[in-house]
Amino acid sequence: MQISLKTVTINDYDLIYELWNSTEQSRRALNPVDDSREGIEKYLNRNPNTCFLAYDESSAEKIVGVILTGHDGRRAIIHHLCVHPDYRRMGIANMLVKKAEEALIEEGITKIFGLVFKDNDTANAFWEREGYSLRTNLNYRNKSLNSDVPTGE
Repeated sequence: MQISLKTVTINDYDLIYELWNSTEQSRRALNPVDDSREGIEKYLNRNPNTCFLAYDESSAEKIVGVILTGHDGRRAIIHHLCVHPDYRRMGIANMLVKKAEEALIEEGITKIFGLVFKDNDTANAFWEREGYSLRTNLNYRNKSLNSDVPTGE
């Protein structure tokens, strides 16, 4: 099996959405507005060079991983990282993170962060191995500006 990476386009949306729904942890991070086709298209228009998918070269239609990463010109955030359960422990998440980090460096970004559910031990261990420190001196706060977007717990 040969895994390759490519830049995400909106034409990949249906396959990416299917991938996100392959795992409970990814499904619970989705919301019906921001992760809709229209929401992702807006995101990709703002971040055309920092989002990547991994696919199995034996089947270009088989997307096995995806990372959506964007920035505001000074700091970046990883919004979604997902690897299909059948393709985990093969280094795909690491490949996607490194590719996104390289793209962000090319755009002059010097700091990146991501949000991980506290109870997702596997993901938290992964990010620790990748060198992402746990910030305990901050509170994450959010406010939904659309009644269709859940506010979280």
